[in-house]
Amino acid sequence: MNGRERVCAAFSAEGTPEIAAVIPYEGIYVRDHWSQLTPRPWWAQYAPSVEEQSAWRRDVARAVGQDWFDLPIGASRKDRAASSLQERAGRIYLVDARTGAARQLSPPSVGGWPRGGVASVHPAHPPQTPDEVDAYIGMPAPVDGVLSSGGADLPRRILSSWGASLYPVGYVPAPLWRCYEMWGFEGMMLRVARHPALVQHAVKQYTAHALQQVQLYAQVGALGLWIEDCMTDMIGPQAFRSLNLPYLQRITAEARHHGLHSIYYYCGDPGGKWELLLDTGADALALEESKKGFAIDVEEVVERVGGRMAVLGNLDAIRLLPHVDEEVLRAEIARQIAAGRRNGSRFIMSLGSPVTPQTSAERVRQYCELVHELGR
Repeated sequence: MNGRERVCAAFSAEGTPEIAAVIPYEGIYVRDHWSQLTPRPWWAQYAPSVEEQSAWRRDVARAVGQDWFDLPIGASRKDRAASSLQERAGRIYLVDARTGAARQLSPPSVGGWPRGGVASVHPAHPPQTPDEVDAYIGMPAPVDGVLSSGGADLPRRILSSWGASLYPVGYVPAPLWRCYEMWGFEGMMLRVARHPALVQHAVKQYTAHALQQVQLYAQVGALGLWIEDCMTDMIGPQAFRSLNLPYLQRITAEARHHGLHSIYYYCGDPGGKWELLLDTGADALALEESKKGFAIDVEEVVERVGGRMAVLGNLDAIRLLPHVDEEVLRAEIARQIAAGRRNGSRFIMSLGSPVTPQTSAERVRQYCELVHELGR
């Protein structure tokens, strides 16, 4: 079986005879390990050329050895035609020929922390009314417009040249989680508690964007949809049920309508919300590894899911993957796969969180190879 077949089979009623190996958040991994994954210069990731964009992603796919990949939406043809990379006095710039504007580019910041900036969101003037929320969020881009302008050129090039044997995944953030970017952590939590009607208005607007993204990914050839949901472990079940669950269900239903598998990645402690997580309508559930004072054991996950959906593994990407010897890594992979077999082999081996900067590319490759060996 190839990677696409392994992942697709994990969503089937019969389960998969061969367990797929994946890592979540491929973009974070690439950012932190660029030189270990491709011989191309770091600025290749900004290249306007579809061919160059496809080429470095092919390098990454071959280096990692996993069974899926993040399917990108490309820039428009007009933007690509007007853009060029230029070196000036030892610095790299992305130049727009239409305006003459030159944006200086910087190498990826390992770990993602901004240079001298603030890592969390603290908006100075957050939206306070439904009209202000609407103005902030804006209207979703029409799918037909993105396609006709050339946004599908890159994903279609990837799928026709090297991606056909792998499982392509699109990314959609959960609507309630997106409120963080508008209000920051404190503002989001206070509004959930004190102004739920305003939050619900915002969530409806973000859901409209998410549904457009689902349709777009379906049009460009994605097979799976990764739905990220952060910070909602810190709201109560009642708020989750009213402000989050119905909108997640709309997204998973839209994905199913367009033939996409949906993977719901819930960050944090699932305690007190297990039935809510199982009611999202997603085709698979992915959870973090045990940390931050809570425990999530894959065997308990499988027991609670009871075959209602596929399960993704949550191998510890922080303490285990970078540090243990091969024997310990092999044993944990085997344990998780055995748990997944008890879910009718509706299982995909994954990590609980992104690969850390300290984890070598060789170790990630070894992880994928061990999964393929033990998962037969």
